Amino acid sequence: MAFVPRPVAELPWQIIFITVAIAGFGVIVLYSAAGGSVSPWAGIHALRFVVFLAMALVIRLFSENFVKWGTFPAYAVFAILLLLVELAGAVKGGSQRWIELGFIRLQPSEFMKPLVVLAIARFYEMLPIGQARSWSAIWPPLVLIGVPWFLVMTQPDLGTSIAVMTGGVTVMFLAGVPLRLFIGAGLAGAAFVPFAFFFLLKEYQQNRVLIFLDPESDPLGTGYHISQSKIAIGSGGIGGKGYLQGSQSHLDYLPEGHTDFVFATMAEEWGLIGGLFVIVMFALLLRWSTVVSLNAPSRFGKLAGGGLTMVIFFYIAINMLMVMGLAPVVGIPLPFLSYGGSSMMTIMICIGLLMGIERNTRQGGGGGRLLP
Repeated sequence: MAFVPRPVAELPWQIIFITVAIAGFGVIVLYSAAGGSVSPWAGIHALRFVVFLAMALVIRLFSENFVKWGTFPAYAVFAILLLLVELAGAVKGGSQRWIELGFIRLQPSEFMKPLVVLAIARFYEMLPIGQARSWSAIWPPLVLIGVPWFLVMTQPDLGTSIAVMTGGVTVMFLAGVPLRLFIGAGLAGAAFVPFAFFFLLKEYQQNRVLIFLDPESDPLGTGYHISQSKIAIGSGGIGGKGYLQGSQSHLDYLPEGHTDFVFATMAEEWGLIGGLFVIVMFALLLRWSTVVSLNAPSRFGKLAGGGLTMVIFFYIAINMLMVMGLAPVVGIPLPFLSYGGSSMMTIMICIGLLMGIERNTRQGGGGGRLLP
C-alpha cells in the first residue's frame, strides 16, 4: 500500500468506520422520522457528524502534554461559564442551560463531561501513587466533581449532572481510591435519596421517578412517553414493520421520536434485527475505547481513557434503558442516532481524545511537544 499517503494510512480507520456506520444509520432513521424527508433532521445530522468527525481527527493530533497543559485552564473557563449560565443563561423548556452568543447557543455543561474526567486524571497523574488512599487524594477530586455537578443540577439537568459525576467517580475508582469509600458513599447516597426526592428534585423530576416505578399510573400524562416507546419497540417484532412504515412515529404517537426516543423509532421499523445492529456497533465502539485505555502507556492516558469510555457508555446505557422503561426518563440522547448537536459534540470530543491516546501509544508513549 505504498501509494497510500502515510497520514491517511495512520488514521484510526477502525473507529472511523464504526462511527460512520452508526451515524449513517441514524441519518436513515431520521429521514424516516421526518416522513421521508431530508429536512429538518437527517441532512443537518449528517452535516454535523462530518464536522464533528473532522474536529475529533484534529483533537487526535494534540500531544498528551498539550492536553495535560490545557486541562485545568479549560476546566476553570467552563466552570465560570456554568456560573454565567445561572446568572444570565437562556431559558428553554423551563431549563436554563445555555449562553446565547448570537451565532451559537453554547451549553457549557456538555464540555464539563470530558473536562471533569481529564482534570481528575491529571490530578492523580501528578499525585504519587502511594498517596492514592490518603484523604488528600480524595477531597480535591470531589471538589472537581462537586462544583460542576451542583451548577448543572440547579439548571436543572439531572441527566447531565449524573453523567458528570459518573465520569469523575470512574477515574477515582481506577486511580485506586479504596473500595470501602465507594461502598460507604453508596450507602450514604441511598439514605439521602428520600431527602433528595422530596426537597431537591423538581416536580417534573419526581413524576419521572414515580412513572418509572409505576408506568401505568398515568398513561396519558407523565407516563405517555415511555408507554408509547414500549409500544413502538414491541410492535417492531423481529424484522420491523418496514422502512418508512412506522405508525407510532409517523402518526405522532411517539413524542421526541427523533431525539431521546429515536431508538424506539428505529426499532418499530427495523425490529430486533435493527436493534441488534445498533447494539453490536456500540459494543465495538466501547471495546475499542476500552482497549485504548488498557494499552495506554501513561497513567494519565489509562485514567482519562477509562473515564471517557464510561462517559460514552453512560449515554448508550441510560438511553436504551430509558426507552425500554428500565430507567427513569432523564433526557439522555443516543449517540450518533439522536438528533442534536450538543450530545454529538461531546461524544466526538471523547472519541477524539481517545484517538489521541491511541496515537500516543503507537508512537511509543512519549508525551511529545505541547503542540502537535
